[in-house]
Amino acid sequence: MTKKIMAVDDDPDCLQSIKQALEHTDGEYKVTCVSSGVRCLELLENNEIPDLILLDIMMPEMSGWETLKILQENLSWRDIPVVFLTSRTDKIAKNTGKFLAADYIEKPFDIDDLKKRIDEVLKSSSHLQKEDLRKKIDVVLESSGHLQK
Repeated sequence: MTKKIMAVDDDPDCLQSIKQALEHTDGEYKVTCVSSGVRCLELLENNEIPDLILLDIMMPEMSGWETLKILQENLSWRDIPVVFLTSRTDKIAKNTGKFLAADYIEKPFDIDDLKKRIDEVLKSSSHLQKEDLRKKIDVVLESSGHLQK
């Protein structure tokens, strides 16, 4: 099954590298490249929902931090896993990014490591969503008297 990745970065060379590396290795990924947080949100509003977002932090117009905040405030988008992919290597950004997002990867990146970490995030995200669904089902069954604890 092809994984849809949205790469958000103001550097066209970085976007091209991500797209080529992920799409042309084994066909497992379909990458949509966008040059800003604003454009990312526009695509999401048009119901172009990826399985994962690779998000740069330092961008003009709207930073990755601001983009992530809007994503997390929207009920339809808050469960999309976000991985920061950034040139920021300072400890504060790294610690904050790891706390707020599913992962934090520094540029330059190794493509094999990037793919591995994307897969780990997607696997973890899928497991958590199934777990959450099971809990919701249990609540419904319990409230209807079909499940006893």
